[in-house]
Amino acid sequence: MKTLIVYATKHGFAEKCGKLLKDKLSGEVTTVNIKKDTLPNLSSFDKIVIGGSIYMGRIQKEITEFCTENLDVLKDKKIGLFVCGMQKDNIETEIATSFPNDLLTHVSVKECFGGEFILKNMNPLERFIIKIVAKTKDDVSSISEENINKFAQIMNTL
Repeated sequence: MKTLIVYATKHGFAEKCGKLLKDKLSGEVTTVNIKKDTLPNLSSFDKIVIGGSIYMGRIQKEITEFCTENLDVLKDKKIGLFVCGMQKDNIETEIATSFPNDLLTHVSVKECFGGEFILKNMNPLERFIIKIVAKTKDDVSSISEENINKFAQIMNTL
């Protein structure tokens, strides 16, 4: 079985999560940062995992465009979706608003892998917003190994 992990990342957290997931999946696994890597032929993969970070309630536009442009191919695959974000209470809503409805009905597993604020990696506006919304002046990193493990277990049984 061949699996493709397609992700978009702004500050690197979704990439960290994608690499952790890759190490837990069985079979041949390829990771692609959709913002900088060339996308392989999707038809050569049995399973496709799509993920990215949530900013201001939305996933990166590259992920939205990828899903929309490849919807017909994706509907014929075993699909897993992951998001990265600090708003763990709103994950179902954020997933529902980040991915096309036609794709969501074909998803085998969806999960939040946690989130991260590394202030030095942010521009001044992002730092300002994080300090107000998150009420923190410190870096925060919260990778959910448990959620990544659960996600991988389900994907490995498909």
